Amino acid sequence: MKRHNRHGEKTVPRTVHTVAQRLRHAKLVAVVAIAAVALTGGIVGQAASPAYAIEYPSWEDVQNARSSESAKQAEITRIQDLLAQLETTVTDTQAASVARGEEYQVAQDAFDEADFKASQLQEDADEAEAVAADSKLRAGQLAARISRGGSDVSATLFFDSGSADDLLSQLGMASKITDQSAGIYTKATQDQNAAQSLTDQAEVAKDALKVLSDAAAEAFEAARVAAVAAETALTEQQENRAVLEQQLLVLSENRAATEADYAVGEQVRAVEAARVADLARQARAAEAASYAAMSARSSAASGGGGGGGGAPAGVVSSNGWALPAAGPVSSSYGYRIHPLTGVRTFHNGTDIAPGCGLPIYAAHSGTVTYAGNNGAYGNFVQVTGSGVTTGYAHIMNGGVLVRNGQSVNAGDLIARIGTTGASNGCHLHFEVRVGGSLTDAVPFLSARGIRIG
Repeated sequence: MKRHNRHGEKTVPRTVHTVAQRLRHAKLVAVVAIAAVALTGGIVGQAASPAYAIEYPSWEDVQNARSSESAKQAEITRIQDLLAQLETTVTDTQAASVARGEEYQVAQDAFDEADFKASQLQEDADEAEAVAADSKLRAGQLAARISRGGSDVSATLFFDSGSADDLLSQLGMASKITDQSAGIYTKATQDQNAAQSLTDQAEVAKDALKVLSDAAAEAFEAARVAAVAAETALTEQQENRAVLEQQLLVLSENRAATEADYAVGEQVRAVEAARVADLARQARAAEAASYAAMSARSSAASGGGGGGGGAPAGVVSSNGWALPAAGPVSSSYGYRIHPLTGVRTFHNGTDIAPGCGLPIYAAHSGTVTYAGNNGAYGNFVQVTGSGVTTGYAHIMNGGVLVRNGQSVNAGDLIARIGTTGASNGCHLHFEVRVGGSLTDAVPFLSARGIRIG
């Protein structure tokens, strides 16, 4: 039955209000996170408009400071303060990102479970309506038979548009309606009432979903902004720490080093770093090729199973989709006993467990709408494109290979499998959302020529 308050307005379940209340401060959190981004140089992919810019010392400032002991000590203190500030900003923004990720996780889990239950209720309501329609049909057929027997009282009663109570009352007064026919009509009425009750429950569930959906959207935006802030702060620290530390060393040792001297050293280090990075890329490419070949062999040996219908992980199908990781399914979509808590909970994804450190590929083309820590998901990447969003969770530390706002193609290497967050072993938690609502990834990808597991 529908829930109403004393003013006759529809209400939503108390649990919905509880979740919404817990997440009411999400807007304030987003504002704080945005401020953190501003202080560290702006959001990735947007023009940076910081509230103020940190003024870093130039090499000329460093050389001038050597003219007196007091000036040198002042510059040393300034550089030490800047290094400390960079470290603090990174620590604070990362902590904020973790906290916002956890809040988003709570909000999204609440919506996902409610959305799943609402869809189940709607399916039950549709099934009950079909049963009621069948009962009404049988009752109508009986009325027609009675009418052909010389009386049209039953037909008149059946096609009367009055309430069910009036119908049953009239049935009781109709002497030509047998006990059997009264039972059929009663069954039809009961089935119709049951269908209406389920439909009402489904409507209430949909009303509740709007509240939960709004809360999840707010929490997601706060988490996304906080993740960008943490990413930006870390980038700024990485870009400036080396120079500051070298300047500090020059002042501490009272050496007459210049920016040109530093630049030469940096050039040498850059060449070496590029060489190491190139070797790492080659190693990753070789590993990915070896993994793809292994998946193909495994698929062929099993008659096409375990590799996306014969296609290894990362290989794009004719439909433009790719298997994100090839391996056994360790936990399916739907309700399960949580491996860590032992509590029956809703599992909103499919767990694929090929092994630690192995590649994770983008299942489809789109934009990276989240890359960072996300509560129980650990390190998490989300890709959105063409109305579909895919999520990749429990990525290893240092294994996120994409940035917020980056465009990716189906089959691109985006991360590496880990066991961060609420995880009891290395695996990829993979999920698919269509229009914001979860769907089982296994049949969804199967319809696009990709087989999981």
